[in-house]
Amino acid sequence: MNSTNYILNAEFKGIVYDENEISYKEYENCTFIDCNFTNCIFLAASFIDCKFVNCNFNGAKINHTSLRTVYFNKCKISDVNFAMIDKFIFEIHFKDCILDFSKFYALKLKGTTFTNTSLVAVDFMAADLSEVVFENCDLYRSEFDKANASKTNFKTSFNYTINPESTKIKKAIFSLEGVKGLLYKYDIIVK
Repeated sequence: MNSTNYILNAEFKGIVYDENEISYKEYENCTFIDCNFTNCIFLAASFIDCKFVNCNFNGAKINHTSLRTVYFNKCKISDVNFAMIDKFIFEIHFKDCILDFSKFYALKLKGTTFTNTSLVAVDFMAADLSEVVFENCDLYRSEFDKANASKTNFKTSFNYTINPESTKIKKAIFSLEGVKGLLYKYDIIVK
């Protein structure tokens, strides 16, 4: 890899990235602030110990990209398919983000944190969500079928519907108010 494809300890502000500008590059300990990635195709890119603040990824294509200890804060990441990322040493965290309609199908998300994040209609099917923390998240119409949500913390989140017959929820944490999201399929009324 030549030196123009490996970027270390850099900060990028207010950049609108072109379609292939990120592909085949490695970023380590970099911060991206107010950047726009909506037209990007992330192909074979790598992000290690990076932070994205107030960035827009809506509809971006993320394929065979490495996300190793990456933090997203106040980012718009709607309709992004994370299912094709590099799964080796995969670690991501989201705070104050919008991830509506995104896909995490069959990913190992163990230990991931989602804080104050909108997760409307997100696909978590067949994902390993063990020990994930959903703190104050809107999970309206998100799909958890065949997921492992063991020891997952849903206590402060809301609008979720989870079928305990098709999702592992052993030792998961729910609030009393949120328990109705586990009973929806039975068509009963909880008052």
